[in-house]
Amino acid sequence: MSMKELPVLQAPDCCSPMVREPLGEADAKALAGMFKAMGDPVRLRLLSLIASHEGGEACVCDLTGEFDVSQPTISHHLRVLREAGLIDCERRGTWVYYWVLPAALDRLGSLLSTSASVATASS
Repeated sequence: MSMKELPVLQAPDCCSPMVREPLGEADAKALAGMFKAMGDPVRLRLLSLIASHEGGEACVCDLTGEFDVSQPTISHHLRVLREAGLIDCERRGTWVYYWVLPAALDRLGSLLSTSASVATASS
C-alpha cells in the first residue's frame, strides 16, 4: 500500500472562537466595546428598534418618540452604538438614517455560541 498525504483542515467556522481558543487581547478589547455599548437599556432598545424597522433602517425621527429621554440623549446613544461598530448611518437631507451592521451582530453571536461544546459534551 502506498501512503497518501492528507490535507490539514482548519478549525470549522461553526464553532465559537471561545470554544476553539482563548480570545486575543485585541479581539477582547473590540468585543468588550460592543458589549459595553449594548449594556445600556436605551441603547439595546435602539439597536432592536433599528434592526426590526421596516426596510432594515430607521430615521432618527422614527426613534426619538419611543423613549422618555431628550433628542440629544438619543443622539448620544446612537453615537455610542456607531462608535462600537454596531450600527452605521447616513444623512439624507434633514434626517439621519441608521441601520444595523449584520457582521457585528454575527461576530457577537458566534462568540457566544456554545453549539460545539454542547455537541462535544453530549457525545
